[in-house]
Amino acid sequence: MTLVALTAIGVGGATIIGVLIGFLFQKIPHKFNDIVLSFAAGIMLAAAIFGLIIPSLEEGTVWITLAGIICGAIFLNFADRLTPHLHHITGIDQEMHSDKQSGLNKIMLFVMAIAIHNLPEGIAAGVGFGTDNIANAITVAVGIALQNIPEGMVIVSPLIMAGVPKTRVFLIASFTGVIEIAGTFIGYGAVSVATAILPFALAFAGGTMIYVVSDEMIPETHSHGYERQATYALLIGFMTMILMDWYIG
Repeated sequence: MTLVALTAIGVGGATIIGVLIGFLFQKIPHKFNDIVLSFAAGIMLAAAIFGLIIPSLEEGTVWITLAGIICGAIFLNFADRLTPHLHHITGIDQEMHSDKQSGLNKIMLFVMAIAIHNLPEGIAAGVGFGTDNIANAITVAVGIALQNIPEGMVIVSPLIMAGVPKTRVFLIASFTGVIEIAGTFIGYGAVSVATAILPFALAFAGGTMIYVVSDEMIPETHSHGYERQATYALLIGFMTMILMDWYIG
């Protein structure tokens, strides 16, 4: 349980680290952001496969795994209907100049989208500790934490430019990390109480992570003219997780 608590704090704290970096570099170049976010996407993709989906297959049947993956994706699809996609934040400066309040509303919806996505990501981190393979759980948690750093960074600049006080910006952005901490304990608690749902829960968490990578992260990193750099960064992130899984596992 102590390891789960430390993981929850680490996963949620990674967002706060990203927020603090965002305060230092309030205007992050698109090229740098796209490369970092793509690296994180590769990390998450590998973590979903090696840390969640493969263990799900080992714990249950292929049909349970497939059902869990699609249910995880559908869950986030319905959540996305309530909030804008990450790539809709592009060009928000122009919208704010014409209507600052409307721009702020869009930014808050963007932050809400991140918070909604962070809940299943936290659950993914917690579910992993329901297996006997702690190395896989750590792999997933590291992947999510690395993805949270650039995520925290991109929240800061739009809020500050919209005129939100820095203290409130920090609290709003940090809240998205707190959601992930709660999700970690929810995921761990669910599989601890009912281990029978573990294969489905692992696949469900993996499906949510793959959905976020495909629907949010890749489109965002390919929308500013740095597609080639972003692609190689994703591959490097994926290979980094293979090395981690090889040596930690």
